Amino acid sequence: MATASKEAPTKDASTKAVPAANAVSGNNSNSVRVEIFDQVYNLRGSDADYILKLAEYVDAKMRAVSEQTATVDSVRLAVLAALNIADEYHLLKRGVEMPSPDVRRRAIKLASALDEVLQDTRRTG
Repeated sequence: MATASKEAPTKDASTKAVPAANAVSGNNSNSVRVEIFDQVYNLRGSDADYILKLAEYVDAKMRAVSEQTATVDSVRLAVLAALNIADEYHLLKRGVEMPSPDVRRRAIKLASALDEVLQDTRRTG
């Protein structure tokens, strides 16, 4: 994934995640400068665009939580945002692991149709 180092926030904190000219560090990893909830981080990873998208997503979650709560402590906001992201992840994971009854019915119907075609092929072929 990505590794991070934290910098002091910049005075112009209007952007959420910005590339740091995609500078290459000494170990040949791409370095991306991002801003998450007014804190600047230098992240390194193999896919700068993906890192930017992740940072923008986390920033948006933290800002949404901030708007819904009276909490100003950034650590608490980060934990609440992480819980929201974990909830989304587990709901999606559950949906993938246990498809809806309609999806199961369609899969059974398609499997039966495929079995029929294969049996006909074996008889004639």
